[in-house]
Amino acid sequence: MSIKPARLRSGDEIAVIAPAGPVSPSEIQPAVNMLVKEGFRVIEAPHLFSRQGYLAGSDDSRLEDFHSAFANTDIKAVFCARGGYGTLRLLDRIDYTLITRNPKIIIGYSDITALLLAIHKRTDLITFHGPIIKELHRNRMNDMKAFLDLVSLQKNLEMDLSRATSLAGGRAEGILLGGNLSLISHVMGTPFMPPVKGAILFIEEKGEPLYRIDRMLTHLRLCGVFDDIKGLMVGRFMDCGNIQDLDNLLMDIMAGRSIPICSGLPVGHGMNNMTLPIGLSVDLDTRKMTLSASDTCVTS
Repeated sequence: MSIKPARLRSGDEIAVIAPAGPVSPSEIQPAVNMLVKEGFRVIEAPHLFSRQGYLAGSDDSRLEDFHSAFANTDIKAVFCARGGYGTLRLLDRIDYTLITRNPKIIIGYSDITALLLAIHKRTDLITFHGPIIKELHRNRMNDMKAFLDLVSLQKNLEMDLSRATSLAGGRAEGILLGGNLSLISHVMGTPFMPPVKGAILFIEEKGEPLYRIDRMLTHLRLCGVFDDIKGLMVGRFMDCGNIQDLDNLLMDIMAGRSIPICSGLPVGHGMNNMTLPIGLSVDLDTRKMTLSASDTCVTS
């Protein structure tokens, strides 16, 4: 049974941390201004703007900011500043008991996938695959509004997939899991990957040539992932070559499996990045092209 975080309310404190790559003040200021305008108080982590090569500071400092955000009971949500690389380095050092004692909203995507999956695996907390602070202000705030609808207004997940492509029609129910394909591939086989049996899996990627996508999908196939899931949703693979070639590869990998499959979701890298709650029970229908949930992903 998944644990739900408490809903966001106007006036709540939101922490911004950088558990992966470095970020500058100018990159996050537009989103900070938006959140303040929405009535939230934004707390910048002490090491938010640290930089150590391709990392946002040392492992110790990034971990300290992460733990501090979860230990502070006044903070109700944790936003990740950006992706990049770095969360894998933290997974075996995180105090998951601290998270269990203080469950709260955490959101991000790309490299943050590893963090979201590990937290859900170790604590059963629903985590949120969605916009990072660096990109929250894009596309007329549609991504932010959709996220706030889920976590502030307690709306049930209702996603119209009509702009996506159905590759295999059908309907399935299961726990929603997924994120960036590269990170899923790297977390698979470690103690930090949630069980995929019976799950609705979603994947997204950016900047990978087709042969590397083939390698990662084949790795998941050899791990038995596609034998165990009930449905597959594919986001917009940005800068990954021809979309038709990708869809053909997917159908080759998924040959012989009778599950609903769709491609081209507005999830992950790209101008639109709708929020998906990892750990929530959902219904995927690739005939009606809808993704829905009968339950909320936060508590009152």
